[in-house]
Amino acid sequence: MIKLEYLKEEDLEKIVEWNKNKSSDYLLQWAGPSYTYPLTINQVKNYYFNDVKKDNSNIFLYKIITVSTNELIGTIELREVDKINKIGRVCRFLIGEESIRYKGLGTQALKELLRIGFENFNFEKITLGVFDFNESAIKCYEKSGFLKEKFIKNARKAKDGYWNLYEMTVLKSKWRIMNK
Repeated sequence: MIKLEYLKEEDLEKIVEWNKNKSSDYLLQWAGPSYTYPLTINQVKNYYFNDVKKDNSNIFLYKIITVSTNELIGTIELREVDKINKIGRVCRFLIGEESIRYKGLGTQALKELLRIGFENFNFEKITLGVFDFNESAIKCYEKSGFLKEKFIKNARKAKDGYWNLYEMTVLKSKWRIMNK
């Protein structure tokens, strides 16, 4: 079991730690173009204080914590991208602790984030982007109710060429049916 809590300043170093000895492609895969390689604490703090913590921010950055050990294992972000149409977007989703990947904790975190998005923020739709080669993430998203809506060829330039991206969406009405 996991729980989500707002990320705090003292948690930021962990994000940098999870990215040590990783490639620029690893960083691009989970963070998109928000950060540059190599990831530094200054970049993470800059994003946290200038984007997440600014007044009237539409970015809600959570830490993923295991209930049994109270250990920080990852981060997941939800942002409001369209206030009028009530659309949210999942961004920067990372299970940083590699030893506990592929055990369903990411799916639990995503389902909890959807609950927050639909119940607390009253979103009607939540979207995300995922690279087409990231099959484990796509399975996680589909288990949570997301459907592939759009395929974008050459969406991001990576170290060895371009990556393709799926835009995925889940509607509040579908989420409600799945969670009765």
